[in-house]
Amino acid sequence: MKVLVIGSGGREHAVVREIAESPLAEKIYALPGNPGMKEAELIPGDVMDIPAVVKKALEKQIDFAVVTPDDPLAAGMVDALEAAGIRCFGPDKKAAEIESSKVFSKHLMQKYHIPTAMYEAFNDLDAALRYVKDHPLPLVIKADGLAKGKGVVIAETLDQAEQALREMLVEKCFGASGARVIVEEFLQGPEVSVLAFTDGETVVPFVSAMDHKRALAGDEGPNTGGMGAVAPNPFYTKDIACQAMDEVFLPTVRAMKQEARPFKGCLFFGLMLTKDGPKVLEYNARLGDPETQAVLPLLKSDLLSAMLAVREGGLQDSHLTFSPGHACCVVLASGGYPGRFPVGFPVEVKGAPEAQVFYAGVAEKEGRLVTAGGRVMSLTATADTLQEAVDKAYEAVKLVHFDGMMARPDIGARALEA
Repeated sequence: MKVLVIGSGGREHAVVREIAESPLAEKIYALPGNPGMKEAELIPGDVMDIPAVVKKALEKQIDFAVVTPDDPLAAGMVDALEAAGIRCFGPDKKAAEIESSKVFSKHLMQKYHIPTAMYEAFNDLDAALRYVKDHPLPLVIKADGLAKGKGVVIAETLDQAEQALREMLVEKCFGASGARVIVEEFLQGPEVSVLAFTDGETVVPFVSAMDHKRALAGDEGPNTGGMGAVAPNPFYTKDIACQAMDEVFLPTVRAMKQEARPFKGCLFFGLMLTKDGPKVLEYNARLGDPETQAVLPLLKSDLLSAMLAVREGGLQDSHLTFSPGHACCVVLASGGYPGRFPVGFPVEVKGAPEAQVFYAGVAEKEGRLVTAGGRVMSLTATADTLQEAVDKAYEAVKLVHFDGMMARPDIGARALEA
């Protein structure tokens, strides 16, 4: 079959490469993709121009489309492709609201008794400030809508809380995404990311992962889209996994069905492992980035077959099986990321790294790859132990060069301490 992967980042490159291993895939396209994706034929286009994407998919006679970025899912890309007769992996617009509106997801958890932080939602600055003054700090302030991973502030002082609320509600720093905000209690404990495929009934989790959001070593610096990940997460034990399935994963899928928003696709659970058990920090309606680049290299089964089972129903545990090893993914970013950064520098890979290379923010100039984004690429190494995977990943990093290249030197350090 002809498969279209929509998106252009390292996550999409990992998906493209895994689908390329499937005997079901006759031809793979990526829209817009990036020139590092040698496994796919690239289709130029804007992922938010839904009519144009549908038109191009029909022209290429696409049999199955994989929609991974958050914005087109929230805008109804799956609805439009399905209406045109193209089967899709990914939730429809109503189901994708579990990510595109934090107010919706928090209300859902409250209604169906899914463990999460205590919270209130506001669209008025004065009301939000009164709430902040009546509750102990630190507090977490979140923009309601999609904000590219930047719409979360941990306020340790009243001044920080007021500044964050004013920027979101009054100055509209996130536009419509910040028209409403969530103010919630600050949870403590190890964080874990769990990607799970669901056909609206069955839930099949991937290997767990630990993301590294901050730009700098020691979890310092600003939040980013993710600077690396390891899998599995050592804090996520078998007992906790069973508890999460019973108290979070299955109740969430059942709640969405009850709300007439059946979720079919990849549901991302960001969890905090508190002393009272796992609690939901966030949902994503799609594969995570860079978690996908860490977990897919451990996948032993056929990804495309599993995605088809999600779309058609009948998903089973056998659709997703993983090796017992470990993976470490290190992101290489442009100097200055996540702030302003220059682009256009040649990307050199010297030799053959003992790691998978997933390209993201790159372009092609005079036959060479050059930097074109904040997160340029990621390197994922697998091994029998986490220490070996970390060592191999950083050995691979030494073989890559572009001007201003930055990478966190401590991906996996917290996991190794555990």
